[in-house]
Amino acid sequence: MKSTINILLFFSFTFLITCAALDYINTNQPLRDGETIVSEHGEFEMGFFNTSRLPQNRYFGIWYKKISEGTVVWVANRDHPVTNTSGVVTLTRTGILVLANESLVWSSNSSRSVNNPMAQLLDSGNLVFGDKNDDGTLNITWQSFDHPVDNFLPGMKLGIDFDTGIRRYLSSWKSDEDPSSGNFEYRINPNGYPQFELWSGPNLSYRSGPWVGDRFSGIPSIQNDIFTVQYSMSEKEVYYTFEITNTSESAISRSILPPDGRLERKTWNRETQTWTNYLSLQVNDCDTYRFCGGNGVCNINKAPKCECMQWFHPNLQEAWSRADWSGGCARNTQLNCENGDGFVRVTGVKLPDTSLSWYNKNLNLRDCERRCLEDCSCMAYSNIDHRGSGSGCLLWFGNLTDMRGYTEDGQDIYIRLAASELENTEKKSSSTNRVVVIVIPVLAATAVIGVLFLLYAFRKRKLKRKGIGRLKFDGEANNRIGQNELDLPLFTLMQIAKATNDFSFNNKLGEGGFGTVYKGMLDKGQQIAVKRLSQTSRQGIDEFMNEVSIIAKLQHRNLVKLLGCCVEEGERMLIYEYMPNRGLDSIIFDKELCKSFDWLKRYNIINGIARGLLYLHEDSRLRIIHRDLKVSNILLDHEMNPKISDFGMARIFGGSETKASTTRVVGTYGYMPPEYAIEGLFSTKSDVYSFGVLVLEIVSGKKNRGFKHPDHNHNLLGHAWRRYNECKHLEVVDPVIMESNNHYELFRVIQIALLCVQQYPEDRPSMSSVVLMLSSKIELSIPKEPGFYSERNPEQNYSSSSKCESETVNEISITHLAPR
Repeated sequence: MKSTINILLFFSFTFLITCAALDYINTNQPLRDGETIVSEHGEFEMGFFNTSRLPQNRYFGIWYKKISEGTVVWVANRDHPVTNTSGVVTLTRTGILVLANESLVWSSNSSRSVNNPMAQLLDSGNLVFGDKNDDGTLNITWQSFDHPVDNFLPGMKLGIDFDTGIRRYLSSWKSDEDPSSGNFEYRINPNGYPQFELWSGPNLSYRSGPWVGDRFSGIPSIQNDIFTVQYSMSEKEVYYTFEITNTSESAISRSILPPDGRLERKTWNRETQTWTNYLSLQVNDCDTYRFCGGNGVCNINKAPKCECMQWFHPNLQEAWSRADWSGGCARNTQLNCENGDGFVRVTGVKLPDTSLSWYNKNLNLRDCERRCLEDCSCMAYSNIDHRGSGSGCLLWFGNLTDMRGYTEDGQDIYIRLAASELENTEKKSSSTNRVVVIVIPVLAATAVIGVLFLLYAFRKRKLKRKGIGRLKFDGEANNRIGQNELDLPLFTLMQIAKATNDFSFNNKLGEGGFGTVYKGMLDKGQQIAVKRLSQTSRQGIDEFMNEVSIIAKLQHRNLVKLLGCCVEEGERMLIYEYMPNRGLDSIIFDKELCKSFDWLKRYNIINGIARGLLYLHEDSRLRIIHRDLKVSNILLDHEMNPKISDFGMARIFGGSETKASTTRVVGTYGYMPPEYAIEGLFSTKSDVYSFGVLVLEIVSGKKNRGFKHPDHNHNLLGHAWRRYNECKHLEVVDPVIMESNNHYELFRVIQIALLCVQQYPEDRPSMSSVVLMLSSKIELSIPKEPGFYSERNPEQNYSSSSKCESETVNEISITHLAPR
């Protein structure tokens, strides 16, 4: 194990000078290779180190000092080692820098500048940076605890801060002696009801299960007097942390994600002077994600390990007999919502995958049952907090995935069954399965259904008088939905008609080639936007199903939220959360509304769009190429937060797939990169190009297509490129935001946009690099000529020289403001 090996490796670490009296560095006192600082009470030490396997590489990091000397807990430049002893750590007003031969190796990228910078190593193992007060305390603007490596220490948070965008997750070392990024990551999935997941490259290998009040569903309950755990979930952030309750050396605890991916909780054994493994989170086959497929239950104490619940049977019986359980289980009797489905309680299980679930903290178990019963696509429900009578409501849609059986630590879940299955279950009540059946009285159900049928028939006649016709692909959509292709709520036509006042003209929000968008309000007061496709819509059944299947699996603060769909009576409608400020184009291109759109708002929108794209490309379970990113597809909520919408043209990439081609080019001219518009080649870099166009439109308030200028015949990209080379970047900027004093930030954003719209995709940055460039002051590369840079009568070649000089900011040359 790495912790044990590190103790031996410590003797190969080179420490020339130890400044034990100091626990901080400031602008006047840099930390050089060979020097270290020690936290106030000697718990941790910080400096440069190497390993016996890679003696030529020097890493800046933190390790235990008082106990277990040499056990490294954090590394700054793990993927960019210094190859000699020239390394030095310095401070500027914006953060901590690791330099080698005066070249930047790593930076803390603090979000704001401070007047009196200081970095301090705390006894918790946290390296903090901020503004030093007169009393010696720090106003912290950056901390290493927000950027963990493979160790999870007391007081550290794992999770996501939605306000700052900080994602705190564990990333394994490549090997026990190589701290570079390994193959495993342990991170929280905020989709549905949040849960932690262990990823091996592109594959999900383990999940913790949801938080159930005092622990995660898939982690055994452990009584201890060493530490306490805390889980917090709000609109601002979701995180998990733990604190040591016994401060003696024998009670020191930490978690580590080792190179083999088997997450472990360790405690320090004072007698043996070693780390003892306290808990391993992935120890047998039943911990492997989806080991028994959909609707299957894994029990390590049974043979075979996988079984179907009694109301299900193997999907692929022959494969199941060969111990290939990946196909999962199917229902013995299909559900029939109108005939009175009910629920059966199954006890002692790890709750299924919640990434596509719905939850409400305020509902009780009875309300939860009612909510699930009202939604025909709801397959199961449970309470969130299992202690006592339980509280909160958790609903599942589609197959129930990754369940396992427990004898003591499992929870209860209520599975939806057809009425006939419930009757059979009642007759078998003496069976060993512990079930409590919740049956809807047949007579009451029949009466309710009869009344609903009459209301539906009346409503149907009324809607027909409104001119609602039947579309030719109604059967295909219903058939594909009936095959469980969609895991989201289905709305009835009556519900949507009532919500939109029978699709009243007064409720109309907008209209396009796809059809019309209406504002509506559901019975419970929730505002919605209904995208109703017309019979002549450019978006056919494939695009409709594509948009539904993709966006239903996504959840991010910068993606529009799909609430459900409706395919009754030949309709194809998508029901979204309502965006009160509508589309970005309705503001940015409006001569009056844009006057209230200052630079701060525009900059926040650019950042939000970038983070949404990063999620689609790298952070979601699916790698998704949007292919139609444009200003009109960016919606704004009540706080002007941007939401990417319209996934009808999106494409899912699987595994290691990064690019593809098509003979059917879709999207919007002016936002398409050359390789896509001309050759049909698309990749994540296609979206990067569209993002660059979008950024220039936001900054300038002008459209790329149709752009005119008296000096040349270029589009907006060509205009921005010319002015960039002439160092006249302010001529690109919308006069409305010219009053901004941050001209440097304006120029930097223009430069980033030009990097995104370069002609060749391999020259464009990834969205992760774009987000980093937007949120920091790292040095930018020099953009090359943009795509579609041509005019009928070119007057000058701007690709070879420039009048601009490099600029120095905060004592470090961070960017060249123009090509050389």
